[in-house]
Amino acid sequence: MIFQAVVSNKAHPEYGQATIPFPIPNSDYDNTIELLEGVAIGSPTDQDCRVDELNSGYPILNRLVIQSVNVDELDYLAKRLESFCASESSQFQAMACKLGLADIKDLINLTFCCQQATVITDFSNLDKIGKEHRMNLNGGAMPAEKYDSLDGRNVALDLILNSAGAITPYGVVYDNGMKLAQIYNGRHLPEYYYEPCVATVTLTRIGQPNEREILYLPCADSKISRAIQRLGAGYPGQCRAELDPGNLCEAVRELFEDEFELNEHLDTLNCLARCYQRFQNGDMEKYHSVFDTAWPQTPEEALFLAENLHDFTVADGISTAEEYGQIIADAMELDPELAKYLDIRHLGQHRIDEEGGILGERGYVAYKGSQAEVKEILGRHILPAQEPQMGGLAQ
Repeated sequence: MIFQAVVSNKAHPEYGQATIPFPIPNSDYDNTIELLEGVAIGSPTDQDCRVDELNSGYPILNRLVIQSVNVDELDYLAKRLESFCASESSQFQAMACKLGLADIKDLINLTFCCQQATVITDFSNLDKIGKEHRMNLNGGAMPAEKYDSLDGRNVALDLILNSAGAITPYGVVYDNGMKLAQIYNGRHLPEYYYEPCVATVTLTRIGQPNEREILYLPCADSKISRAIQRLGAGYPGQCRAELDPGNLCEAVRELFEDEFELNEHLDTLNCLARCYQRFQNGDMEKYHSVFDTAWPQTPEEALFLAENLHDFTVADGISTAEEYGQIIADAMELDPELAKYLDIRHLGQHRIDEEGGILGERGYVAYKGSQAEVKEILGRHILPAQEPQMGGLAQ
């Protein structure tokens, strides 16, 4: 937690307060919005949350107290600050103080450029100060050999003696010519990958391509509708959706984006991404095998397969009943003398027929669950059982 805010409805303080920790975990987001709606705030577009109290390790953020802000702005600011190291925290607070920033839009924009400034909190090590200052001027990077050979003391003395520093409660700050970034326009929060995601979707309002919202999937369910509202749209069909598939295979991307209108299936894609996030070792490859064998015809069918993946048996890399029969025979651990009389192909075909399995491009796939939707999907690909063959144990 970066900070905790106590917020209320400015127009109706009698509705009470809500105490929210930021950043809001994805799993808690929907409940948090419901909590805010209980006091008639939490709009996706309006700055309707009055900050009554804010507790954090960033004293500069107390400037937000008594202001009205948007809950997603607070959440985004907290996410940006959570990535900061100690030096970046000093740069952020010192520059906010020097520039007199108090508006949340400016504070968000400052997180994108404060790293250009130099803040001195301890003058005892001039060599370190000079080297860090030069790093700031170089965008935070410098070859190790150049860093080691740099005369940091002279660089620091030149900075201190020839530049105008501003004294703040967070140290002496030199802006190094920094200009406040204008990345956040006050409506659509800039792209920021706070945590790993399965895929991203960029939403734009049809006819307004310069305004966009980004969904990081899987996300809280309400984030989809809130993004659409921030674009000024009333329903998904008024938006254009573009998918960056991330961990999704190409066939899944094509199903959602090429064969169907993605904007009409965002909830389904979000649920599928949630399944992907829960996949453990081998599950993703298993799903791709099931997908390529069953070839779902709709996004909802693709989701059914993922939600029921645990009920599938997959044997990768086989293409014949004989190969499947050999796997079964090996698992039986029969006596070698007995095993040589076994009709392996018949054994494999019998088990395929019994399981209702499919030999696909990736291997063998069989569903052992009871969901009618999944059985219907697979049923399109199951051929009539072959005639029984002589086999089993030889007479």
